[in-house]
Amino acid sequence: MGRPPGFPFNLNSAVDALLKKEFDIHRARKTSHPLMKEYGIDAIPFEHEKIEEWRDSLRRGIRYLHEKTNLLVTGGVDDVWVNTAGELIVVDYKATSKNGEVSLDAKWQIGYKRQMEVYQWLFRQNGFTVAKTGYFVYCNGDADKEAFDGKLEFDIKVLPYEGNDSWVETALTNALECLMSNETPRSSDDCDYCRYVVAVNEAEK
Repeated sequence: MGRPPGFPFNLNSAVDALLKKEFDIHRARKTSHPLMKEYGIDAIPFEHEKIEEWRDSLRRGIRYLHEKTNLLVTGGVDDVWVNTAGELIVVDYKATSKNGEVSLDAKWQIGYKRQMEVYQWLFRQNGFTVAKTGYFVYCNGDADKEAFDGKLEFDIKVLPYEGNDSWVETALTNALECLMSNETPRSSDDCDYCRYVVAVNEAEK
């Protein structure tokens, strides 16, 4: 039974593409983006010959072959900045539309944080010095306008997050053990796919 495809988040992809174009202008000029200045981030977009490869999440991304497990770990990062100390800053773009201020406080956003930490781990394994603090450029669509007028305006916040990638090595070892085991792991109660499989099996009886 194949896994149901995920939703095509086309609006999010459009926001990502536009942000990348905007930050690329400053990357070429070696200047700070106005958002960096607004939030007191002493950095500029990082210029590197592999930046497009790293941002290609579907085909390439930044990658590392973990020798202990022989697992190839890859990740497509949204952006990379560099501070005055020469440390790379991992940046992730997020888009939403919600009332109130955006934050990283929701329980389900642990996935965002782990994603950031894997990216930080990957860059460290590739020999780069990486800052502990990464940033989420969070775009919140404003649905309170009186009229649409063919455009959606966003309130943009830059949220810092201090990552800790110490869990990644253990997670890879555990993942390999799970893959090589003859026993099927117990499903999680909050796994949508597991509930989907159970529902299909019940319907086919």
